[in-house]
Amino acid sequence: MAAPVHPATHREVRLAARADGALTPDHFAVTDTPVPVPAPGTVLVRNRIMAVTAVMRTMMTGAELPMPSFVPGRALWGAAIGEVVEAPGGGFAPGDLVRHDLGWREYALVDAARAHRIDPEALPDPAAHLSQGATAWGALVRIAQVRPGDTVFITGAAGGVGSLAGQLARRLGARRVIGSTGSESKAEYLVKELGYDEVVLRGAGPIGPQLRRAAPNGIDVLLDTVGGEQLAAALESARTGARFALVGALSAQLGEGDGITAPVELDAGLVVSRRVTLRGFSVRDHPGLAQEWSEEFGRGLRDGTLIFAHSRLRGLDQAPEALRELVQGDHTGAVLVEL
Repeated sequence: MAAPVHPATHREVRLAARADGALTPDHFAVTDTPVPVPAPGTVLVRNRIMAVTAVMRTMMTGAELPMPSFVPGRALWGAAIGEVVEAPGGGFAPGDLVRHDLGWREYALVDAARAHRIDPEALPDPAAHLSQGATAWGALVRIAQVRPGDTVFITGAAGGVGSLAGQLARRLGARRVIGSTGSESKAEYLVKELGYDEVVLRGAGPIGPQLRRAAPNGIDVLLDTVGGEQLAAALESARTGARFALVGALSAQLGEGDGITAPVELDAGLVVSRRVTLRGFSVRDHPGLAQEWSEEFGRGLRDGTLIFAHSRLRGLDQAPEALRELVQGDHTGAVLVEL
């Protein structure tokens, strides 16, 4: 049998130092290392594209999270799509496209049980399998239960979750969709391209009065990726029976603190008197959600009713910069790096 054709070494991005402030190049190290040798039960994957997400900045701090934090001196990790190169244990074949969690490196040795084969026909662009749309879909359908006629407020609307959440809220029958973002250019994109009715602009004054102007009759649904002032403002504008789905804490993740704590003062009287439901959401609690979302996303992409907003950078050496730019708010939608 001919020997597999791949280089002897590859590059990976390692955590050089814990992040306790603004990210700099000194927090990362791009290192040459031998390509791992697969054994039965593992597959060697040539990564093609990886996702960069805001929580990765938090994972650099050592904060306690539902997932393991990054370890100084070791490679970072995250969602990636790649092509199987070797699969000595069977179950996969060279050329298979798989999704796994060992991004931030050119080649990955993946436990076969943690490699998920991708149907190349499921979505028009394989990169769309790295969207954060499953979070948006699950939060809106299973937690907030968007109903026809609802007024929906989505915080962090230009991010990987929010850029799809606004479109999905409309798809589910929302009458009015309001988003929040941090720049005029992003606000314009949300309205002109993604169908938002109005945008609350962070930095243009207190959020509460802006939201009351955008939704004078109140809101029925909140999908919150930010927390902080925006969550408090949403509660002040909540209608009776409002449903709040909390999926992130960007107010902490994009700051310079520990990246996980996002204290906010809420009026318990309003929660009770208006019978507001607040519930956290994670796709990890819903094993069947990924397939459900893939089918919904595929239909929307093919018929043109959904847009996958994303930025792509090229080359592993651009991955640290991609994360720094994401934290700075320089990108709209998902942030992907082609390897």
